[in-house]
Amino acid sequence: MVCAQVETSPRRRWQKVLYERQPFPDNYVDQRFLEELRKNIHARQYQYWAVVFESGAVAQQLCSVCVFVVTWWYMDAGMLSPQRLFGAGLVSSLLGYILFNVIDAGVGRQESGRTWWADLKSTLVFIAFTYGFSPVLKTLTESISTDTIYAMSAFMLLGHLIFFDYGANAAIVSSTLSLNMAIFASVCLASRLPRSLHAFVMVTFAMQIFALWPMLQKKLKAQTPRCYVAVTMLFALAALVGLMTISSVGAVLFALLLLCISCLCPYCLIRLQLFKDNIHGPWDEAEIKEDLSRFLM
Repeated sequence: MVCAQVETSPRRRWQKVLYERQPFPDNYVDQRFLEELRKNIHARQYQYWAVVFESGAVAQQLCSVCVFVVTWWYMDAGMLSPQRLFGAGLVSSLLGYILFNVIDAGVGRQESGRTWWADLKSTLVFIAFTYGFSPVLKTLTESISTDTIYAMSAFMLLGHLIFFDYGANAAIVSSTLSLNMAIFASVCLASRLPRSLHAFVMVTFAMQIFALWPMLQKKLKAQTPRCYVAVTMLFALAALVGLMTISSVGAVLFALLLLCISCLCPYCLIRLQLFKDNIHGPWDEAEIKEDLSRFLM
């Protein structure tokens, strides 16, 4: 709408009201119109190292997917036995469980009201059901070609990364969907392993790295940020070393991806904030700031 500006100063001063008849056009504005202009009043000021710290969640999840795929490749090639993987996963889960409760001195457990015995029963039930259905998991996708299985697994792991909860309050975030897609990918890949025991161990390992490991990382991030940074760097190094044993080119590309996400993307985000230009003024929609909840009762 084109705003009309009266050149001659009127005798009566214009008022921004609708309940009085004024000798001005409906689209008239005076010289004070642009005085209320405000720019970037809700813009956030980011610090580079703070953004790098927050990007660690994305890097860790990428490393989790990398470690999972490398582990599956070793089992498929016969270079890693399911007994060794299950034993290593059991020991690491036990250590992580103890660390999870030690970090906050058991405060989180007291707030949730969950006991050690309840956790043990849930673990035993999951292991029993997974082991019992492992022959079904092994033969579940026999009628599907291997290329299709690999494509489905890649698509599901990509969806897992997209919908994972990195701490952002967005509509696309869905922890349940992200975990289900990761487990579906693990079932697809486990069905191509030699025996049902391999499938059982692979699905169990997927639950550990996609469900339990992020919970421990969130607790470390909230309680001990320095330990969180150290664990993130060690985990990324382990993922790179594991990938290096399979493909040196893939390891280099993955390292570049991690550097891009952890260093380059935060820098670009901060630089782009300089070009942000949101304007606010009297043309904005009215916002009711009064608490109206009492009228809804």
